[in-house]
Amino acid sequence: MPLALGAFIVPLIVACAMFMENVDSTVLVTSLPVLARDLGQDPITLKLAITAYVIGLGVFIPVCGWVADRFGSRTVFRTAIGVFIAGSLMCAASGSLGMFIFARFVQGIGGAMMVPVGRIIIFRSVPKSDFIRAVNYLTVPALLGPVVGPPLGGFITTYLHWRLIFFINIPIGVLGIWLANKYIANVREAHPGPLDWIGFVLSAGGASLFMLGLSLVGGELISNAWSVGMCAVGAVLLVLYWWYAQQVERPVLDLRLLRIPSFHASVAGGSLFRIGLGAVPFLLPLALQEGLGMTAFTSGSITCASAFGSMFMKGIAQRVLHRYGFRSVLMVNAVFAGAAIAVYGLFFPGTPHWLIWCVVLLGGFFPSLQFTSLNSLAYADIPSADVGRATSVSSVIQQISLGLGVTIAGIVLQLSRDLHGHTTVAQSDFWPAFLVVGLFAIASIPVTARLPHDAGDELARGGRSSGASRAAH
Repeated sequence: MPLALGAFIVPLIVACAMFMENVDSTVLVTSLPVLARDLGQDPITLKLAITAYVIGLGVFIPVCGWVADRFGSRTVFRTAIGVFIAGSLMCAASGSLGMFIFARFVQGIGGAMMVPVGRIIIFRSVPKSDFIRAVNYLTVPALLGPVVGPPLGGFITTYLHWRLIFFINIPIGVLGIWLANKYIANVREAHPGPLDWIGFVLSAGGASLFMLGLSLVGGELISNAWSVGMCAVGAVLLVLYWWYAQQVERPVLDLRLLRIPSFHASVAGGSLFRIGLGAVPFLLPLALQEGLGMTAFTSGSITCASAFGSMFMKGIAQRVLHRYGFRSVLMVNAVFAGAAIAVYGLFFPGTPHWLIWCVVLLGGFFPSLQFTSLNSLAYADIPSADVGRATSVSSVIQQISLGLGVTIAGIVLQLSRDLHGHTTVAQSDFWPAFLVVGLFAIASIPVTARLPHDAGDELARGGRSSGASRAAH
């Protein structure tokens, strides 16, 4: 296969898989209110559908590299797409909340293996001279998914049926499997070494029980006593993992990397920020549809505005960082981003749609700058040999933070509804939830304030090695 063709077709295959995952997530959140009513559930309860997917991601991301080395990157990538398709079909066929949540967890398993292994495939199959161009292909689905997904999901839900949204993945996935068979080599390591099974069970079990238990608090599926018990057991397992990870040489998640100040600021401060931002894709469509009475299509046409704001910021983020530095940008921009989220709670039924669209546009602008800064800073002081392990730690904590954002937003929304005495969620119930998650974004400031004034300056000035820059994408 010619090098030029490999530098084009392999990234394109991986980009298709990423596009499928991005569209699926944005399509779903637009359809959640209608989907909930069809399943006979409170729309707030459908936060479990998002949490279940995040749990599937968080559990299996740490082991995807080892699995690819052991069984071959093409085999795992192809299987991951198949699992994602199977989960999509299960979602479409679901007739109950329990079945739908399980189907979303299956999708999460496929997504956890699909995207990271796709990056590994690119790293191993594309010549270094074409690597940056290949990575640039991967930014396309990340940008297009949030643009295409909400209005597409809204259109299908409003004018057809929500079950059809999950069939979007089928042709893309089948094409991806066929292309993977044809163009991707099944590279594997002869001796990948043992997997840290003890660490995997402790971290995966702890995170899953804690997240799921927290999501079930205040719901009708199980009692609060069981929910709190799950949270407690999960927390104990996570503490045990923290202790265990200090004792072994190569744990599945190496938490010792958090001792590096820039990485700690990126992960810890980024976690608080992502709790705030992770709630928005769940809260905003719900507020527009349940609070303001919009159709799913109108809602999707508005929520996609944040993607345009994000795209614009990505074009100027490097210049902003070059001028002001990481520490100043992370601190000041967190205020703007948190305020932009909180303002969503001020929408009322008479608010002009064009004004809402403009506010949502700004709501994508500031978070995009924060995410770019956080993701870049994470690798500013990471040795090249530790980039893979740092990526695993960062990715898992990111996913858990996003899931916590949805869970916390759902809890605040439930409390607000109960305090107002509403039988169903109403427009006045949303402003406390938006305010709380906006404050979480602002709460990242004390963490990033501990950074030295020149933190990440080499990276911001373009003097950092290309390896770190590539890892940040």
